[in-house]
Amino acid sequence: MDLTGKLLIAMPGMGDPRFDHSVVFLCSYGAEGAMGLIVNKPASDVRLSDLLEQLKIKADRPERGEMQVHFGGPVETARGFVLHSAEYEANLHSMRVSDGFRMTATLDILEDIACGRGPERALLMLGYAGWGPGQLESEIAMNGWLTAEAETDLVFGARDGAKWEAALRTLGVDPLTLSASAGRA
Repeated sequence: MDLTGKLLIAMPGMGDPRFDHSVVFLCSYGAEGAMGLIVNKPASDVRLSDLLEQLKIKADRPERGEMQVHFGGPVETARGFVLHSAEYEANLHSMRVSDGFRMTATLDILEDIACGRGPERALLMLGYAGWGPGQLESEIAMNGWLTAEAETDLVFGARDGAKWEAALRTLGVDPLTLSASAGRA
C-alpha cells in the first residue's frame, strides 16, 4: 500500500485537537514513515505578504500577497512548504508527488509567486504533519483516518471550511452519519 499523493481525512473523536476535521495531503509515504500537509486549516492572521516582508522579498504583484497561509502541521512550524499544481517546477527543486501535485520547500517559489511567475494553483503551509515507521498505519487501523484520492479541485478549489465534508463525500460518506466513538468488529 502506497499512500503518497492521497488524502487522509480525520475521523471525529480522533483525540488530537490539532487534527480535528483535518484533511491531510500525503507528500511522502514509506517504510521510514510519512509526511503530509494539512490543506484545510488556515493560519490565523498570517498572509503571504507577512512572510514576504519578513524575508525581504519584493512583490511585483501585490495581490499575490493576500494569499492565505495554512497550518500545515505541528512539526517544524517555522518551515514553509508550497503544495502546488504540476505545471510549475522550481528552479532549485520541486518534488513530484503525483501527476497533479508537486511540493516545493525552497525560497524561489515564494519569489516566483510574488512576481506572478509561480504555479497556477498553490497552497502555502507553515509546518507539516509527520509519522514515524508504522505510526500512521496504526492510526488508520484504530479508525483515526480515512484515506481518499486527492482531487486537485478539492485540494486547491474548495473553501477551507468545506474540504473535510467534500473529502468525505468523495468516498460516499455523509459526515452526519459519522460517530465520534469507534469500534472494531
